[in-house]
Amino acid sequence: MYFTDKRHETTGKPKTPAFEIQDWRMRDRLKTVSAAIAVCLNIGVEPPDQLRTVPGAKLEAWQDPTIPPTNKALENIGKALQTQYESIAFRTRYKQYLDPSIEETKKFCVSLRRNAKDERILFHYNGHGVPKPTTSGEIWVFNKNYTQYIPVSLYDLQQWLQAPTVFVWDCSEAGNILTNYHKFVDKHEEEEKELRQKDPNCERQNYRPYIHLAACGTKENLPTNPQLPADLFTCCLTTPVEMALWFFVLQNPLKTDLTPERARKLSGRLQERRTPLGELHWIFTAITDTIAWTTLPLAALFRAFLLAQRIMPVYGCHPQSYPELPDTRQHPLWDSWDLAVDMALAQLPMLERKELDGTPYEYVNSTFFTEQLTAFEIYLCRGDAQSQKPPEQLPVVLQVLLSQQHRLRALILLTRFLDLGPWAVQLALSIGIFPYVLKLLQSVAQDLKPVLVFIWARILAVDISCQQDLIKDNGYNYFADILKPQETILVNGTIVQTSHKAMCAFILAMLCKGFKPGQVVCNSTDIMKYCLHHVTHSEDPLLRQWSCLCISQLWRDLPEAKWRGIRENAHIKLAFLIKDSFPEVRAAMAHAMTTFLGIPDLTDEVARIEEGIAWTMLELVTDGSPIVRKELLVFFSKFVLRYENKFLVAAYEQLLEEKEYMLYPPAEDGLNHKMGLHYARKENREADGTIRPIAFGVAHDSIFAACWKHIDILSVDPHPEVQRDATIILDYVHHALLHSPVGSQAQSLMDEILRRARKVSRGDMSQRSSVLGTHTAIAQPMPSPGLLKRTASYLFGPLLKENTPAGLATPPLTPGFASNPGLSRTLSHRSRKGPSLENAPPEQNDQLTSPANYHIANEPLCAGYRERSLTEVPKLPLASTFLDWSTEYFREPQMKLAEAEEPGSHEYNERLWRRSRNEAVLRETQPQKAQARTHKWNSQIGIINNGAQPAKMTFHQFEDHVAVADDGNTVTVWDWKNGTRKSRFSNGNPEGSKISDMKFINEDDQALLMSGSSDGVIRIYRNYDSDEGVELASSWRALTHMVPSNVNSGMVFDWQQVNGQVLVAGDERVVRIWNAGHEMCSHEIPARSGSCVTSLTSDQMTGNIFVAGFGDGAIRVFDTRNRPQESMVRKWKDDSRQWVRSVHMQRGGQRELLSASRNGKVRLWDIRMENPLKVFQATKDVLRTASTHEHLPVFAVGTSAHLVKVFDFDGHELSRLEPSTSFTAGLKLTPIATTAFHPHRMILGYAARGDNHIHISACGNEIAAPFAAAYQQEAEAAKRAAAAQRPV
Repeated sequence: MYFTDKRHETTGKPKTPAFEIQDWRMRDRLKTVSAAIAVCLNIGVEPPDQLRTVPGAKLEAWQDPTIPPTNKALENIGKALQTQYESIAFRTRYKQYLDPSIEETKKFCVSLRRNAKDERILFHYNGHGVPKPTTSGEIWVFNKNYTQYIPVSLYDLQQWLQAPTVFVWDCSEAGNILTNYHKFVDKHEEEEKELRQKDPNCERQNYRPYIHLAACGTKENLPTNPQLPADLFTCCLTTPVEMALWFFVLQNPLKTDLTPERARKLSGRLQERRTPLGELHWIFTAITDTIAWTTLPLAALFRAFLLAQRIMPVYGCHPQSYPELPDTRQHPLWDSWDLAVDMALAQLPMLERKELDGTPYEYVNSTFFTEQLTAFEIYLCRGDAQSQKPPEQLPVVLQVLLSQQHRLRALILLTRFLDLGPWAVQLALSIGIFPYVLKLLQSVAQDLKPVLVFIWARILAVDISCQQDLIKDNGYNYFADILKPQETILVNGTIVQTSHKAMCAFILAMLCKGFKPGQVVCNSTDIMKYCLHHVTHSEDPLLRQWSCLCISQLWRDLPEAKWRGIRENAHIKLAFLIKDSFPEVRAAMAHAMTTFLGIPDLTDEVARIEEGIAWTMLELVTDGSPIVRKELLVFFSKFVLRYENKFLVAAYEQLLEEKEYMLYPPAEDGLNHKMGLHYARKENREADGTIRPIAFGVAHDSIFAACWKHIDILSVDPHPEVQRDATIILDYVHHALLHSPVGSQAQSLMDEILRRARKVSRGDMSQRSSVLGTHTAIAQPMPSPGLLKRTASYLFGPLLKENTPAGLATPPLTPGFASNPGLSRTLSHRSRKGPSLENAPPEQNDQLTSPANYHIANEPLCAGYRERSLTEVPKLPLASTFLDWSTEYFREPQMKLAEAEEPGSHEYNERLWRRSRNEAVLRETQPQKAQARTHKWNSQIGIINNGAQPAKMTFHQFEDHVAVADDGNTVTVWDWKNGTRKSRFSNGNPEGSKISDMKFINEDDQALLMSGSSDGVIRIYRNYDSDEGVELASSWRALTHMVPSNVNSGMVFDWQQVNGQVLVAGDERVVRIWNAGHEMCSHEIPARSGSCVTSLTSDQMTGNIFVAGFGDGAIRVFDTRNRPQESMVRKWKDDSRQWVRSVHMQRGGQRELLSASRNGKVRLWDIRMENPLKVFQATKDVLRTASTHEHLPVFAVGTSAHLVKVFDFDGHELSRLEPSTSFTAGLKLTPIATTAFHPHRMILGYAARGDNHIHISACGNEIAAPFAAAYQQEAEAAKRAAAAQRPV
């Protein structure tokens, strides 16, 4: 599959809109700096409205107040409660207020807020020894003598404590507090609003935000069950594991001798995860985090609140909260918790015996985390991951990272999760994964390196704000060390792939991107040296690409780094990548060169280096990849801006040259190429054709003139985005030129050139070649409205308004200019020795049809193309999107199969169906060989009115599609079976050119349509069968040194699917082989002829051999395995020097090689032999077209006598077909325009000149004349044999 990569779908443009990361850092997270623990117990005195049972609940903070000494019970309870709080938030300052009076309450509340300032405070209220909160919003404390209960209004409490505050209410009917609290806050805010209206300078007080955790609702009492602690709610919040153990024993339906007291004393410490109690605490944290998924600022209390939600409803209380939280009692993970508790308590007797008498026993750890990781692994394999459903186990994975035992497995699974895309990275960051992976950068464990590199690459691809974190604690050194050329990472005895080094280069590039501290620290190490080593030595294209991009970010806008690059010869080493086989690497190199430009101190040395880089970059003008040419234009834009004055000189001198060329067209003396880069009239040239020194311009042969002319070339690039960007640079320079001191002279030059352009557009064709200029090595035809609609120029827009057939939007000041690195040029329309005019193909002189129409259909553009605004003054430099586009690689799934390769997917099933369909077509057509060579091909199965003169056509191997090109630039795709039109679009080649040929590529799967036009351009279209969906996948100028002639073939090409190569030839001295995968010319093979190449064919099985037919009648065989100069292995001459109309090597069958010349001679060749195997005189008329079936032993020729003849390979004429419709009743003598066989089926398409109809015929059941007698004899013999066997 070719031309289906991401670069062909996006042309280097990042997806829009990009994924927007949500803030996951909680930068506004407040600290709980102070806490007041108000305990109102008044032990021994029952409040009037509290009903106490006997026996009843009495434990407070797990302390029994009835155990002597009772006078210290309240103090012990306060200390125990403070200790419990410290176990969950030890940095908070706690102060106990035991049985506080109203005065104390106000004092400590005001003091608490004053000390905390704007930070959060915690207010814990135990109201077990005072009346319940009132329905009007009051809580109770004592008077000084403890003789009265004093109410405290929530209104006053708010005034004292303000906000932000967290309240914990452990008392009966706590719901009354929540009901009234909001009302009082609203009242405070209204009063403050009124106060500010009276006094705008008054001190502002905050009453929001606040959090409430309350033990029960309104009209609910705390449980008095003697088996429970009295402060059940507080125990759930502050000692959740002990409370969960206690609750589990109470709820256990099985009879055991295990008591809650014993369970609560399970051995271990909460902070030690390897102990039973510590492990349970770890599991509890993971489970409650998972249930909660997102946590409130007071995370520990909030997790424990979920336990209160589960336990207290069993005893008739429903905990309340603000903000209100959903009920999580039925969450399935509570079952996992019960299992973990059960497994731990089952071992309690043995643990007690071990502690009591030393009985040896090893605690068996819980399987909870292993099972959760397995569940997470199953999630990653299921459709839930693909549908972006968040996994429940993600918080568990976060907890597992704390354990060395499961850490590696958890990290590997985490990498698989992050590979799902930016949404997965966002989820992982939101649950708090970042601090853990940041801390792991301090680890020296070898096995963690690959996964940590992958994780960090994914994080930075989504959120670049982590740059500062990497500098902290020198975390970037982790990746710099892995990037070292000699560094290898061994994991289980296997060396980690170079892709991890590429990820390190990416991470360091992101660290430097737009972040000067990152650039500074990275340049203090040898990262640039490492990258330069990988640029020249690595075989991994991804590593080479990101080494270039890392260098680009290291020295971007940082002169010190650029000077270091000069000392390291970075620009010279990067230049080696100009011929890299991967377009992304070449584009990355261009990006690095672009960012190198701009050292503020422009010394002679700096200028020399930058000019040298520009000379190197010129080679990319002929690159086959649009993303490379786009990056080259970004380089040019910055180079132009840096040396603007010198480019103004080059542009002005170009205008002078153009004017001189128009006034003094060149003589055809064959010496024009000696002028090199510039043009001068004959009087200013030496006898040998070179320009005299006195005629040299200021910019003569300079890099600035060379770049300017190459920018001109790109302004007529076949790719719309390249063309658009080049015209922006042109217009910027022209605009600056018009506003320079020579602006008036430049304006008069432009006006004169435009006057002459108008004269040509009015029909004065005598100057047509002058408008084009001798510089036109591409034989560019007159610009056409459709082409110029894209190249519309800011400066010359007014011309666009003229209603002339070819109203010029940009004057062809610098038409396409042949480009090669050495800048040697073939500069004229001069004739060259070649076939005489009478031997030229007849269509060169056809006057049978009216001129072709151009641009009558929409021209497909590349995906996401945006037209430039012609109302805005052009600005430089151009903005590159390549770095952002390359970054997307690390946001896309890399571990999973592509959708089309994933069994069961829609695309996979479609591909299976197509494969089955293709095999069925092959099975159906294979046995047809005998019939095809003996039966007539006169069974007409369809006539299609194309609406325009068919000039070329090609059938799809498996789909019922036939692509038809007219004489201009319109392509129409038909369903030949139904006769319905699928699509019609313009190929975009300019007026005067034509579509030379078309090929379907990737036919086994979803095919693309490749077209080649006589201006040397190849274009590839996807969704070619849809008017709405057709898009340009790629385009490039495959022939750049075409030698114009009065006899030419334009361009011919052949496509090799087996190795993804396009063979291109025509009016050029070489045959070029373009590698589709690399999008570059891999071979330039000398054609070894002064004549043009008229036809190309190649061995489709191996791709090593190709055959070229020439305008002088010669046929040459080339073997690409030899060196270019030695690649011609066979040459057959034709003494009659007749134009070779077609050479074709069969794809299947006997893989015969046929050639057909315009004098009607058809030859069958064996490339091992000097002479043809067979020679047929197919027609005495002029042979106009010839087609050979890919698999069947038949060929067809179209003649100038309105006939199509079908022959077998022995020269037997099978059929004569004459295109005939009511439309062509009076045009019997029009020649045949085109013929084409279906690659597999016995179907032939053909069309005549002057007729818009395509005729489609098939091989029928009628025996062809040469075989009729033999068939008759066989039939009679069969009858006699049958008669002889009958019984007498």
